[in-house]
Amino acid sequence: MAENYKRYTVTAALPYANGPVHIGHLAGVYLPADIYVRYLRSQGRDVKFICGSDEHGVPITIRAKKEGITPQQAVDKYHELIKKSFEDFNVSFDIYSRTSSQTHHETASDFFLKLYNDGKFIEQTTQQYYDEKAQQFLADRYIVGTCPKCGNENAYGDQCESCGTSLNATDLINPKSTLSGAVPVMRETKHWYLPLNEYEAWLREWIVEGHKGDWKPNVYGQCKSWIDQGLQPRAVTRDLDWGVPVPVAGAEGKVLYVWFDAPIGYISATKDLTPDWETYWKDPESKLVHFIGKDNIVFHCIIFPSMLKAHGDYVLPDNVPANEFLNLEGDKISTSRNWAVWLHEYLEEFPGKGDVLRYTLCANAPESKDNDFTWKDYQARNNNELLAILGNFINRAVVLTQKYYKGEVPARGELQDYDKEVLGVLEGMPMVIATYIERYRFRDALSELMNLARLGNKYLADTEPWKLIKTDEERVKTIMNIALQISASLSILMEPFLPTSAQKLGSMLNKPVGTWAEAGSADLLPVGHVIGTPELMFEKVEDAAVEAQVQKLLDTKKANEVANAVVEPAKENISFEDFSKMDIRIGTIIEAEKVAKTKKLLKLKIDTGIDQRTVVSGIAEFFNPEEIIGQQVSILVNLAPREIKGITSQGMILMAENADGSLAFVQPSKEVKNGGTVS
Repeated sequence: MAENYKRYTVTAALPYANGPVHIGHLAGVYLPADIYVRYLRSQGRDVKFICGSDEHGVPITIRAKKEGITPQQAVDKYHELIKKSFEDFNVSFDIYSRTSSQTHHETASDFFLKLYNDGKFIEQTTQQYYDEKAQQFLADRYIVGTCPKCGNENAYGDQCESCGTSLNATDLINPKSTLSGAVPVMRETKHWYLPLNEYEAWLREWIVEGHKGDWKPNVYGQCKSWIDQGLQPRAVTRDLDWGVPVPVAGAEGKVLYVWFDAPIGYISATKDLTPDWETYWKDPESKLVHFIGKDNIVFHCIIFPSMLKAHGDYVLPDNVPANEFLNLEGDKISTSRNWAVWLHEYLEEFPGKGDVLRYTLCANAPESKDNDFTWKDYQARNNNELLAILGNFINRAVVLTQKYYKGEVPARGELQDYDKEVLGVLEGMPMVIATYIERYRFRDALSELMNLARLGNKYLADTEPWKLIKTDEERVKTIMNIALQISASLSILMEPFLPTSAQKLGSMLNKPVGTWAEAGSADLLPVGHVIGTPELMFEKVEDAAVEAQVQKLLDTKKANEVANAVVEPAKENISFEDFSKMDIRIGTIIEAEKVAKTKKLLKLKIDTGIDQRTVVSGIAEFFNPEEIIGQQVSILVNLAPREIKGITSQGMILMAENADGSLAFVQPSKEVKNGGTVS
């Protein structure tokens, strides 16, 4: 396919530098962007792939506070982690920059000043929550209160994470500051606003009329809905001490709102990449494409284009192919709940299997609706598709060539109809895959790639060269030549999706991965060319590896349940006289054994300092008898004796129960002489 563009500027959403990258980020943004860019490069097109860390905004300051470090330390830590994860996953950015850089601060300031000097902003003084104790205005995420929709007492000032409702801080019931716990007050503050309402007619013409049928339905539909509801002025500044300072007099203590400064990060990163940055951002013959998740559609399709339009010098995005969300094992991915597959952990636990994750995420990409990642599907994709289809075909083609011809590509003889049919499909496949990629339908493109591998497998299975070699050696030469030509084209066509595997295949074929224009040729490997040594393209993913990952998630879910468990309310008051009747002593377990024919009971002998006595306790599910001998415990010694399973129990040891039902001894923090009282 040919397009009338001299160059391409492709951006991937700037990840917040407040935590690692997870598979939801990859499936939604970075993998489709990387596939698209790798394809463009293979086509020989001039493309710059731009990304970087978003290092400003409230999520950064919240993370820094949580970890007890400065915002700069927080962004330094996570910027490096994210950057390395992308590199290890083979995401081929031309630059991975950061918005804390001097270039970005200067670029964002200049952009603001251009709009400010051109009279594109309006100034408004409004009432905003202020923490008198902390002496600062409160961003939405620094305010919590009761959600007016569902009653959740820990809703944020911008959203209730329990019911998902978008909120304003003033909607909250009983709001309080997360900085000090104080009840905030309303105080006047001045900010600058971009009057989006003034761009409504232009946006309607540009998006609703100009991109209908061109942009993905989920993107187009969300944009149209926003425009139809009517746009309102939106603040471009905030009262914070972390970010790009507002570069005008009277704006002390204010920074550019992160939604305003972050997309300018694409421009500043391109500045750092090349002195010719303006041609990629200002020349009408440059195609601008933003890859984002659906939570960023409004910012990249309505707000940032309005900023670019107001500035006047920049090209507008040609497309914004946003994906929907990826869930994990039937539950929404959540960083706060640690319900995620973190990229850096995956790469450590599955070394050499980056392409397997790329394949699984692309084959199951949430392109038009939310999809679900499961470890069982990951295993099946690897074992039943990559290994059994693609890997199997390549292995057959290369191994048989080594076996029959010592690695030399044999000459084709007379072609039969079946051969011509297979070569015809091979010739047309690059165009089929290219068409899907240029329409941002990466799942379909990958499916066609695998269809070519399936065709190769079927061709070999139907012709059975391992049998035919005994009766018709010339025919086998033709079959093996065609199988090798399919393999060579696969190395090119798979490179955007599986770059490491493509290089591995190129090494086996002893031929560098070629360009897209070469793919589909029946003569990519000339007769007499000597291929390399066969090796397995993919390895089986065993049940144990998958079960370990599932257990890891189950442990996370259990930990979340414990952390979020509602504490049992206090019982009715008792008198001091009632409490003083209890005689609780410190004792030491000197013997322990299971009670026969029971699951829960242990028979303990405890030295109470007063005597040595027997206690039957229902703790056998949580403690092994031999491990608790020598432990000091708290024991109620004046409890009336009871018969339990024929054993006289003379007291009760005190236990603390976790939210998950597990038990822990109530014991002194340092050794106490047996018989010491608890009061």
